[in-house]
Amino acid sequence: MLDIKRIVTILIIICLIISVIFGVYYFFIQNKEEGIIEYTPQEEISEEQMRQTIVSLYFKSRKELVPEARLIDVKQLLNNPYEEILNMLIEGPKNNNLERTIPEGTKINKIEKENDILIIDFSKEIVENHKGGENEEKITINSVLNTVTELTEINGIKILIDGEENKEFKDGKINFKNIFNK
Repeated sequence: MLDIKRIVTILIIICLIISVIFGVYYFFIQNKEEGIIEYTPQEEISEEQMRQTIVSLYFKSRKELVPEARLIDVKQLLNNPYEEILNMLIEGPKNNNLERTIPEGTKINKIEKENDILIIDFSKEIVENHKGGENEEKITINSVLNTVTELTEINGIKILIDGEENKEFKDGKINFKNIFNK
């Protein structure tokens, strides 16, 4: 009788050992063979490392507007993303096949956001230095509108000239009293 208890105990121990070996094999070896491997995260991006994003600025190409993608540091957009993007638009395109849409010398006096409308106060140079013509004026307005509405929270723009509403381009074809919507 004593021998049978020892044999049963030894058999139970052997079964437990086999179960442990099978479990180790299944979870470690089998999972690696099936392509399941443990993920080791990469180093977290530090504050000093640049995080980049792409913004689209709209410039003139022949007779239409086309986007020019720019890779910029996200930190540039933290304080005032609208002013940063519009200043890049004012600087002009990097691509030699594209033309600037905002006259040289134009500056941004102030930018405010009211709901989904961006109120942009440009300096008088946007009007005084503009080459004129209704089509060119529309291109300038649509360039600004298309660029800022790339930011999902903006759906339209209101343009002021040196803080004044209801100004217009020199030829009087396009007035800034209205909100321009996408």
